[in-house]
Amino acid sequence: MKGWGRFEGYGKSELKRDLIAGCIVGIIAIPLGMAFAIASGVKPETGIYTTIIAGILISLLGGSKFQIGGPTGAFIPILLAIVLQYGYDKLLAAGFMAGVLLVLMGVFRLGTLIAYMPRPVTVGFTAGIAVTIFAGQIGNFLGLTGLERHESFLLNMRELALHAGTLNGYAIVVAGVCLGSLLLMPRLLPKVPPSLVGLILSTFVAVLLLDGRVATIGSAYGEIPASLPSFRVPDLSGDTLKLMIGPAIVIALLGGVESLLSAVVADGMGGSKHDSRRELIGQGIANMAVPLFGGIPATGAIARTATNIKSGAASPLSGIVHGLVVLLVLVLLAPYASAIPLAAMAPILMVVAWNMSERRAFAKLLRLRSGDSLVLVVTFLLTVFATLTTAVGVGLALAVLLFVKNMAGEQRLDRVLPGDDDGVRGKVQADPADADRSCPQLSVFSLRGALFFGVRDPFGTPAFAASRDLTGTLLLRMGGVPLIDASGEAALHGLLKSVRASGGTLMLAGLRPGPRQLLARTGLLAELGEENEFARTGAAIDAALARRAHAERCDGCAADLLKCAGQGVSGEGNAC
Repeated sequence: MKGWGRFEGYGKSELKRDLIAGCIVGIIAIPLGMAFAIASGVKPETGIYTTIIAGILISLLGGSKFQIGGPTGAFIPILLAIVLQYGYDKLLAAGFMAGVLLVLMGVFRLGTLIAYMPRPVTVGFTAGIAVTIFAGQIGNFLGLTGLERHESFLLNMRELALHAGTLNGYAIVVAGVCLGSLLLMPRLLPKVPPSLVGLILSTFVAVLLLDGRVATIGSAYGEIPASLPSFRVPDLSGDTLKLMIGPAIVIALLGGVESLLSAVVADGMGGSKHDSRRELIGQGIANMAVPLFGGIPATGAIARTATNIKSGAASPLSGIVHGLVVLLVLVLLAPYASAIPLAAMAPILMVVAWNMSERRAFAKLLRLRSGDSLVLVVTFLLTVFATLTTAVGVGLALAVLLFVKNMAGEQRLDRVLPGDDDGVRGKVQADPADADRSCPQLSVFSLRGALFFGVRDPFGTPAFAASRDLTGTLLLRMGGVPLIDASGEAALHGLLKSVRASGGTLMLAGLRPGPRQLLARTGLLAELGEENEFARTGAAIDAALARRAHAERCDGCAADLLKCAGQGVSGEGNAC
């Protein structure tokens, strides 16, 4: 099987590395899984279930050698909105549907399309998600009670203001202990998971010194079961499918983007090469399996994947071990997890939000003061104050419009002058032609920039019509045209008809392979005629002069630019 090539040359040394890396990542994943679940509006154990099932399946079936899958912070605003609007059962259905969509995306090789997501859009919505996560943990950090969760960022901020009087100083102490561990441990003991140390220390403080004075996982959500839940198929009735197709698409797209970004990071760190098709299929299967056991959507986790590689992982087995470690902890230590204070979970998510905020990339794009900066800000603000779906849709549309505007601004159609250029035959002069220095025999124009729907027809302007002789030969130099679409082809076809209707001849020179293929498929090149298409401008000029449909125009020409009168076109003195 193709997938087992990731285990080539595998031995005892690699097994040891995978066991160590899997244990480290598994320990890190436990508090994160619970924290992401709580922030998403579901019970903490659902995050653990997701970490176990998705972690094993994504490593086993995915296309990245070192990918670690599980619940991630990027999903929090989406999943919370679904839970608040539709309920937990509908979230399971949306997650399963998203898995199906991911499989289809992989089968039809749509991973390459995801890679074309504009950078300002991804940075904008990632930063927006980070702000939403951070703000959503302020209440738990301060120990506020009676908060009602809303989809709207502004309403959630209003809840914080209304319940500021319920501030709990003991919760702040517990949160401070965990935050201090998160900030200091990477410097003091870099190989020890700081989130785990933070949870253990803050839990000891809460149990030994502040018993009953701060909210815990047990007091808020009940005891965490010490086993996986029973197998249950989500409601996939026709009504549910219609209702949840929109959220499922959003989950699938975000999951696809996150997983492929994580796979690219893994490639750079581990020296491997991921298979985007297989990665999406593996992600899809995992997301179809997770809801069957009550779990939430999962994707590639960049931070955990990076930790996996830094810990010495040698193969996908490390990801499988990570899932088994979480399962073992669930079975053996689940009752103790109920004593973890909610205030200790808040700084973990705040640090996650800070790390995922893309703050440096955000500042860099903002300093550009360009269209990319506008796309960035609009996407960011809509992610925070509207929805991720709206933000991505508007961001993409704005990016496309700005791209079309910029491409249209690059287009130029200039009349140039055939004649001597340092004595080299068949060239055009760099200086554009004007009314006093124009050729009565041949009109040559240089077209630069894409010829597509985003630009007006350059051949339909009065200025173009006035600058050429309708009955002569018109030569278009096309070497500067990288792209022609159906609208551009229609403009060229209209020009061909117009020239021929006036008794003139249209010639094209220097067509690039892409535009030439399109014009060949549409039949325009066949209609133009093989004799009127040339690879180089010089050859086209020679052919035009050889035909000399209006040779009398060269006689007595004041400009005498072509030096053709009385000379024979093949003469060595003919610089055309």
